[in-house]
Amino acid sequence: MPHTLFIADLHLSAGRPDITSAFLHFMEHEAPEADALYVLGDLFEFWIGDDEPGELNRQVAAAFRICSESGTPVYYIHGNRDFMIGRRFAAEAGMTLLPEHQVIDLYGEPTLIMHGDTLCTDDAGYQRYRRITRWRWLQWLFLRLPLHKRLSIADGIRGKSAESKQDKNITIMDVNQHEVARQMRKAGVRRLIHGHTHRPAMHEFELDGRPVQRLVLGDWYTQGSVLTITPKGAELQNRAFRETA
Repeated sequence: MPHTLFIADLHLSAGRPDITSAFLHFMEHEAPEADALYVLGDLFEFWIGDDEPGELNRQVAAAFRICSESGTPVYYIHGNRDFMIGRRFAAEAGMTLLPEHQVIDLYGEPTLIMHGDTLCTDDAGYQRYRRITRWRWLQWLFLRLPLHKRLSIADGIRGKSAESKQDKNITIMDVNQHEVARQMRKAGVRRLIHGHTHRPAMHEFELDGRPVQRLVLGDWYTQGSVLTITPKGAELQNRAFRETA
């Protein structure tokens, strides 16, 4: 049956070879069978520039390119950890970079897709940080620092992010329902797909008197999470991690 796949929040890093193994297995055995693959951000734990020469980056790029060359296009929306993935890596991976909010046609159903962090408007501190880190001139300066300096800065930011999460009410870091409704009305859709919150679920509710859906992708910390869309509907599934040597 025709189907389209969605994944997000893998947070790939050299320190988690089990996640990398699960991802590469997915790319080899599942992704090529799909009509398209959409990656909705935070594929990597962090991204310090397309010039970073790590083996993991090359493995991921090769997996995407093999998939796209087999006939399954790969589309990417930046997350809050890897928003600096650029055209150079996209070209190497054979994937298409999409804007942060994109409406696509899924078997006749217009669907809004995004990473999801822009929906978390109750977290004012994060939204302020997000605006600053998207300044183009600041990114330009960061990318001209030596690699070791960029890595040090990224490590520092991740440490502060972990500390700030411990002090926040968990509901603040979830989506704001009014913002969900606003974005869906603006896009004119009845279905929204996103990641970021690490709370996989299929939410059904009414918006302006019509039934609508909000589909949330899960993270890949303890198991894989894959959303499959077919002409008949949606299914959110888990994937057990494979043992690594």
